[in-house]
Amino acid sequence: MPKGGFRSAVIDRAEVWRDTVKNKLVLVVVLFLGLSTVVVPAIAHHGNASYDFEKTITLKGTVTSWLWSNPHCLLKFDVKDGKGEVQHWVTETSSPVDMLHIGWSNTVFKSGDAITIDLMPSKNGTPVGRIRQITLSDGTILKATTRNIL
Repeated sequence: MPKGGFRSAVIDRAEVWRDTVKNKLVLVVVLFLGLSTVVVPAIAHHGNASYDFEKTITLKGTVTSWLWSNPHCLLKFDVKDGKGEVQHWVTETSSPVDMLHIGWSNTVFKSGDAITIDLMPSKNGTPVGRIRQITLSDGTILKATTRNIL
């Protein structure tokens, strides 16, 4: 240690520059990974590929729940088959905003409502589908989209 107690410090500007660039690179990589965990699920959205667009089935059932939420509204209902056994169905529409534009609302269905529903069934035979239109017990017809042609 020199007289007077002060040490001379030598700053290597090249080393400081490397550390700064290295830290920024790490920050960019971390941000990229963080954003990709949010973006990748949005890119992976399934669309309507799991439904049979060529087929429409009509069912009479009873509403068990109506979920008004993004990204799709979900209607759950029960249908009795020919043997009297209950089958639980889950069907979807578009987003609430899209549905508002064609006259639907978060209160259009309540548990216990009798409905007749036309839907595109799943390709794998499970009791799920995409709603084409619903006829309420009072005869009101709700189209699920203005583009559907039955």
